[in-house]
Amino acid sequence: MTDFKEAPRVVTVAREIQAPAERIFLLIADPAQQPRWDGNDNLQDAPDGQRVRAVGDVFTTRLRTGGIRQNHVVDFIEGRRIAWYPAEVDSAPPGHLWAWDLEPLSPSRTRVTHTYDWSQLVDENRMARARATTSERLQASLDRLAALAEAAEAP
Repeated sequence: MTDFKEAPRVVTVAREIQAPAERIFLLIADPAQQPRWDGNDNLQDAPDGQRVRAVGDVFTTRLRTGGIRQNHVVDFIEGRRIAWYPAEVDSAPPGHLWAWDLEPLSPSRTRVTHTYDWSQLVDENRMARARATTSERLQASLDRLAALAEAAEAP
């Protein structure tokens, strides 16, 4: 018998941000802004002009390692929800999902929930990285996002 505990395959964090949902959503839905708040320190940059507007959109990001990811948007409600599956260029997504939910609490306060779901991931080469994506890393993204939105540094 082993004491090894499997990392949770769905990690979720939430916090209240003192900014309007629309401002926060712009920072998430514009891939060029994502490296500014990425708590995983994984993203190098993303080309301008890729603002996500619908399910089926695909946007690209460049990782700090130099790799390119195509991100397939699978859930989208303007100002409220966005979720995507990353994949290597011209490859099927391996099964890990990034999602954001925004709940306006007032005109200037929003509850933001960030989820990383790797329950469908089957690629053994990606498992260590998935396990390393902890609630602390998601919280770092939320905290960075909050700092930008609260300082009115949205695009």
